[in-house]
Amino acid sequence: MAFQLTPTLLRSIPLLLIALLFLDMNLPVSVEAAGAWILSLIGALLLSTAVTLLISISLLWIISGDGVSQLSPAIVTFFSGMVIPLPLSPDWAQPLFYLLPFRGIIDAPSRLYMGHIPPGEVWTVLLHQWFRLILLIAIGRWVLSKGTRRLVVQGGRGVGDGEINMPWIMPPSHQ
Repeated sequence: MAFQLTPTLLRSIPLLLIALLFLDMNLPVSVEAAGAWILSLIGALLLSTAVTLLISISLLWIISGDGVSQLSPAIVTFFSGMVIPLPLSPDWAQPLFYLLPFRGIIDAPSRLYMGHIPPGEVWTVLLHQWFRLILLIAIGRWVLSKGTRRLVVQGGRGVGDGEINMPWIMPPSHQ
């Protein structure tokens, strides 16, 4: 997570300051909107990390990760609303964009900051984001458990037989 947080902060804080000072960018419309934006930013960071980890876990089944490494940023960038804001996408694509977890990475935090989401929908947006986060973590843990069962470390011994010790990801099964 630190590998994502550090570059993000190093880019976003100066850009935010420049926009606020020189480009007449407004602050959130209310204290509640600012609070929702901060909750959404935390969720976006965690969601982005979960997506990245799920992509990394998928490399257990892929011989060369070059394709995944090059294609996944483009997919996340497009479906998160960074290229074209999701409300401007065609009507037929809206349900797909809102179903995918990528909306919670860019679209939700930016729209909460700008006040484009009505106050009555704020909790729905935040719950969507956090539900997708929990779902991706559960999928990631399940996929990782499947991958580590078949993983053979060079030298011949498999680590899926309870030898893995990463309690923050996979709690020991024989507690």
